[in-house]
Amino acid sequence: MTSPTHKTDVLIVGAGLAGLSAANDLQNAGYTVLVVDKGRGLGGRLAGRRIDNASFDHGAQFMTTRDPKFVEQVRQWIEDGVAEEWYSSFPGQVNSHARYRGVPTMTAIAKHLAMDLTVKLATTVESVQVHSDGWLSQLNNGTSIQSRSLVITSPVPQTLDLLSTGNVRLPQDKHDRLSRISYESCISVMAVLDKPSAIKPPGAMAIDSGPIAWISDNQQKGVSVLPAVTIHGSGDFSAKHFEDDRDEVARRLIDLASPYLGAKVVDFQVHGWRYSKPVIVDSSPCMIASEGTDLPPLVLAGDAFAGPRVEGAVLSGWAAAKSLIAGSV
Repeated sequence: MTSPTHKTDVLIVGAGLAGLSAANDLQNAGYTVLVVDKGRGLGGRLAGRRIDNASFDHGAQFMTTRDPKFVEQVRQWIEDGVAEEWYSSFPGQVNSHARYRGVPTMTAIAKHLAMDLTVKLATTVESVQVHSDGWLSQLNNGTSIQSRSLVITSPVPQTLDLLSTGNVRLPQDKHDRLSRISYESCISVMAVLDKPSAIKPPGAMAIDSGPIAWISDNQQKGVSVLPAVTIHGSGDFSAKHFEDDRDEVARRLIDLASPYLGAKVVDFQVHGWRYSKPVIVDSSPCMIASEGTDLPPLVLAGDAFAGPRVEGAVLSGWAAAKSLIAGSV
């Protein structure tokens, strides 16, 4: 039997930083808000994992700050104890933008944002359709959610697939804008070492060419009590091998990383980010997809709009909430 329909002012699809940031602003403005995410944890690509007693940041590795409002937000997170500065340069390089990390892991920021929100994890929105004066969304647990407004923050290809389930048609110009957005994939390897790595402080390596794009030492970073590294395959390598046997791909990346590690890998896990980072983004901080249509309020947000960084996701979430609060949707 189908569960009773739940009603809310705004349903937000995605519990990454865009969705959580939008949810906080909307709730503070007096809206009832429900956030759903198909993942088991908060934060989207702000992801962490454990292998026994080793801990990893295996998605987004840090934040930078440029927008004044986001600068203030990160300062507040530092004051709240969920973020701190990690580094501002590699050895031998001049200082650049400060890189900030979550404390104890990047997911701490998402958990902090979600403290006062209603969030349903491990819950997939299977379909959305126009219903009465709003939206009706069907979840994989049999529940239907009725909302006046809908905010979708998933990667754009998934968003378009979801809208197609209810035959929701967007204006051609908006559909064309969305179709231009593209993403880089990333294969992430989490490896436990038998001793501390040979990576120099601050425990981060960005590699400009070849199969490996990034290596971070989670122990130096303060994430793990045990020696543990995260290895990110480059966009080209990850795309080429995304459908290959994951363990074989991980072993290849580990072998390629071994000169940097100076230690033996005793255990590992691997995760594939199909939509790791947008490489072509939209020019607007969010898309008011229902603008100029008969659709109920529909806003699309995420780092594919405001920029391919943690900061971009947050700014996009704020813009999405502002559009609803201002009544421009």
